[in-house]
Amino acid sequence: MQKNILITGATDGIGLEAAKMLAVQGHNLIIHGRNPAKLADVEKILSEMSTGGKLTSYLCDLSKLKGVQRLGAEVAENHTSLDVLINNAGVFKVQNPVTRDGLDVRFAVNTIAPYMLTKKMLPLFNRSGRIVNLSSAAQAPVDTAILAGPPRLSDGEAYAQSKLALTMWSCHMGRALKNKDPAIIAVNPASFLGSKMVKEAYGVAGKDLSIGAEILCRAALSDEFASASGRYFDNDSGKFSSPHADALNDRKCEAVIRTIEAVLNEL
Repeated sequence: MQKNILITGATDGIGLEAAKMLAVQGHNLIIHGRNPAKLADVEKILSEMSTGGKLTSYLCDLSKLKGVQRLGAEVAENHTSLDVLINNAGVFKVQNPVTRDGLDVRFAVNTIAPYMLTKKMLPLFNRSGRIVNLSSAAQAPVDTAILAGPPRLSDGEAYAQSKLALTMWSCHMGRALKNKDPAIIAVNPASFLGSKMVKEAYGVAGKDLSIGAEILCRAALSDEFASASGRYFDNDSGKFSSPHADALNDRKCEAVIRTIEAVLNEL
């Protein structure tokens, strides 16, 4: 059955590989990127691979939160329904880690932007929909003061905290919406895949990107994930597993969500 699927960060790495797989399957794709030339190139590639699905693209720098607001509004205005949202876009190491909103770019892109898009897209979903959030095996306890403030951490520390923060709000929101709204699932696509991010961060070639792309497609479409709202899938072990303990702590999850909402209220 043809699905309407929005993928962020679809011009590189796992997101691009997943988009290719979904295009070949004939789904209607809504792709996001932040580089206009790369986005145009990917549009051409996916159009040639598609077996009948429609293709729409949106340009947005997810580190600019007002831009994320506009992106969400444009998608909601132009599309009457969504079946899948894959919050794939992420950053690890950048030249300037401070966003124009005074935030650490890792928290802005990896945690806050997907939260904003998820909240904006919820009215487009029915109960059979899926929201798949790209987590990581790299996770560390979240300092909410840093989540809401300027960078004070190393690249690795900021990335690990941003990914746990993403996992925390995903699991908490997924549990709260279970049986009422789309399933929200956090997925570790596997460690050290051969993405540009891994090469820049660790200086290694990494494993086949299709490992990560395939699990994103499974999470988006397969029956095994239909009732997995609020759960965490670890593709290093190939199964659902317990997330970091903080993602099961309602008090800590609510503190992360309150912090994100406070940031958004300042925009």
